[in-house]
Amino acid sequence: MLESYKNCGLCPRKCGVDRTLGQLGFCKAPAELKLAAYMAHKFEEPPISGTNGSGTIFFSFCTARCLYCQNYAFSRGAKGKFISIDRLCEIMLKLQDKNCHNINLVTPTHYVPSFLSAFAKAKKKGLKIPIVYNTNGYETIETLKMLDGIIDIYLPDAKYSDDKLAKEHSGFIGYGKYNMLALKEMYRQVGNLDLDSQGVAKKGLIIRHLVLPGYPENTHGVLKTIAEEISNTIYISFMNQYSPIAQVKNHPNLCRRLTNKEYGKAKSYLEEFGFKNGWVQD
Repeated sequence: MLESYKNCGLCPRKCGVDRTLGQLGFCKAPAELKLAAYMAHKFEEPPISGTNGSGTIFFSFCTARCLYCQNYAFSRGAKGKFISIDRLCEIMLKLQDKNCHNINLVTPTHYVPSFLSAFAKAKKKGLKIPIVYNTNGYETIETLKMLDGIIDIYLPDAKYSDDKLAKEHSGFIGYGKYNMLALKEMYRQVGNLDLDSQGVAKKGLIIRHLVLPGYPENTHGVLKTIAEEISNTIYISFMNQYSPIAQVKNHPNLCRRLTNKEYGKAKSYLEEFGFKNGWVQD
């Protein structure tokens, strides 16, 4: 599995670098695992956090370059510690011992082979809670198929319907196409959200969409495409938590928070396309 690092094509960029030799692609991640943080996280969606929290593991580096990234130090690789695959195995088991409801992998795409190796070890040692794949949604079918039968809950973003916006704001190439193909594959693997008697997620797909200030047509396009290409019964996590960081203080739109009027308009699109399942952040 770790051979995938020798000609890296884990994300749609397919940089083709040999990360085992120290060559770095767009994400700047070497083959060695780097973790930014891990914790029992109680502020995810209700069925993910439950009452005990989600066992969240933040990987350093990212396949995106979002101008407005809230985890800037994580995604650029500035924060984190290099660890072994055995240590990742230990962390997952430790989070399970803390009674977390799941293991929540945040921005894991560029480290999928390492995760799979750690997961195999952890499974033999008694890991049994669900695995959450928490991603920006820029994925390849090939990488997702490596995870088929292992990931229980997919928690992807659907950030953009406008490829120009995706490139300008996050450095994505062809985001709309790759994101929709990825969402369809995730849905094929795990289906719609399945909850236990306590309302905690066991399996399924939740799609996140962060509404950006100044781009109502982007949100409209995202919801329209999901409804038409997949289903409007999918659970949507609709978020208004956008908060500008210092790097975008001079941007004409990203320099500010959403207005109530903008968010109200964005929420009306959920009704327009018939979405009824999920959560609307207020």
